[in-house]
Amino acid sequence: MPALDPGRTALVLVDLMERIVALPLAPRSGTDVLAASARLADTFRDAGAPVVHLRVERPNVENQPPGSELVPDLVGDGEPVVVKRTIGGFQDTGLHELLSGLGATTLVFGGIATNLGVESTARAAGDLGYDLVFAEDAMAALTADEHRASVDLDFPRLGTVAPVAAITLDGPR
Repeated sequence: MPALDPGRTALVLVDLMERIVALPLAPRSGTDVLAASARLADTFRDAGAPVVHLRVERPNVENQPPGSELVPDLVGDGEPVVVKRTIGGFQDTGLHELLSGLGATTLVFGGIATNLGVESTARAAGDLGYDLVFAEDAMAALTADEHRASVDLDFPRLGTVAPVAAITLDGPR
């Protein structure tokens, strides 16, 4: 996979919240997804490329369930956190405007769950004209079959699927 342009690429990490990372996931644990996502985020930070975090809140409830915050130490200084109230990250969140303002034309995705929050957000991103890259080992789902369906069948039609180690950026922005 060719190196990505840090001036036109953003990392989008979906729903890496304590209660979601703690779920029984496949084909890898939430802890493994978190570690791979953190390595990828460091790659982006080192290149001066933006890292954007999404987290879900249940609509129309006074208090969110325990563990609804992003995992501690995941968000770097000044990195945006976008709150969504649907499965995907674009509906009524300002995410598109944020990414456009950052100059992003390519989005790299990681997060949980592969077939839900990640795929829904990625499909909308594709509809908006973004080029898409999927960090396969920085994602998991509730079952291995659900993860594989997205990674093997859907994502290759939307963009490029690659391991974290293959995703590089050209250098400082």
